[in-house]
Formats: sequence, structure tokens, C-alpha cells
Amino acid sequence: MIKVLLVDDQGLIRQGLRALLELEPDLEIVGEAENGEQAINLVAEIQPDVVLLDIRMPIMDGVAATKEIQKRFPKTKILVLTTFDDDEYVSAALQNGAMGYLLKDTPSEELAVAIRAVYKGYTQLGPGIVKKLLTQFSNGTPIHSTPVPSTLTELTPREKEVLRLIATGASNREIAQELYISEGTVKNHVTNILNTLNLRDRTQAAIWANTYLSYLN
Repeated sequence: MIKVLLVDDQGLIRQGLRALLELEPDLEIVGEAENGEQAINLVAEIQPDVVLLDIRMPIMDGVAATKEIQKRFPKTKILVLTTFDDDEYVSAALQNGAMGYLLKDTPSEELAVAIRAVYKGYTQLGPGIVKKLLTQFSNGTPIHSTPVPSTLTELTPREKEVLRLIATGASNREIAQELYISEGTVKNHVTNILNTLNLRDRTQAAIWANTYLSYLN
């Protein structure tokens, strides 16, 4: 059973999320909070597996809460809830340890899938956010002026294909469908890529891939 903490300043949204997620047999809603401070206190008290966290809240927003939760409870996974105009907030949350983000109008089936993926350690990247992250991490350095790392030559042609798709924010299932391979094979490739390039997770892999995209073709 995956223990989920819901954090949103709007009670109706929390009620809606609870109603949808309680239909999933492997998800258990163990608590609710309406701001970041309450979320931190509840994480300490009930130790949820995944925190579904609104990015904009009074008293303490999702970015500050993410940073503190990851500092004090690094095993807790955080999945950010956002709207289309929150990209900079999302970027900050991801840089502070969030495992990914979802739009608030995401269908319940996709929301449940994302929670399970984050619980297993997979990053959930959405469209548009990778380029914003890339700009922030590169500090404006032109991509073409970045030296090619020697580790690039250690990737197999298939791993480069997988890495190119990670750069677009594709999930393991989408990569498997695109390359006509199994999800298990994709997971193995992703693990090898992270180990070879000494990267922490898919977010870093996506940023890395966008930086050196021209060399992956």
C-alpha cells in the first residue's frame, strides 16, 4: 500500500483528489494539509511514501516545503501539483528534490500511475519544463560551446536513443512503444545511462541530454 499525503490550500481540491485516489486499491490517503508548514509536520508524524503537493499556498509554498521535506525526510517522494503558469515554481521545486509534477486537471488514471511511478523512484517530467530547467542549469551558456564529455562515447547506440527520448519527457512506457522494446528493457537502459553518466535521476538525464542533444544523433 502506498501512503499518500494530500497538500493543497483549497479544501474542495483535496476532497476531489481523495475521492478519486481512494478508488485505487493500492493507494491510501493518510492525511491532508493546507500549507507547507502543516505538510512538514504531518510528514514527520505519519511518514507518507508520497506527498502530492500544491505549488502555490499561503504561509509556506510548495517550493519551500519541498526543500525542507527533502532535507529532513529524504526518503519521502514529492509530486508537485501545478497549473500552466507555474513553470518557474516547478523548476525550483524540482531543483529542491521534487520527483516531478502534474497539472491539476490530470485525469485520475494518470495521476494514480504517476504516484506509483514516483513511489518507485521514477521522475515525472511534463512538456516544456525541461527547456526551462536547462536554461537555469546552464546559466545561459550556449549549448554548442559546451565541451563533449568523454562518457558520451561509453553509451551504446540504443542508450543514446533512450536518452534522446528522456530529453522529451517521455515515460518508460512511451519509450518502449517508440523503440518497440519492453518496459523492463527500457528500465535497464535508463539505469545504465544514469550509472555511466554519473547522474542522479531522470531530471538530470533530461537536462544532460538537452545540453548535448546534437551529439546524440
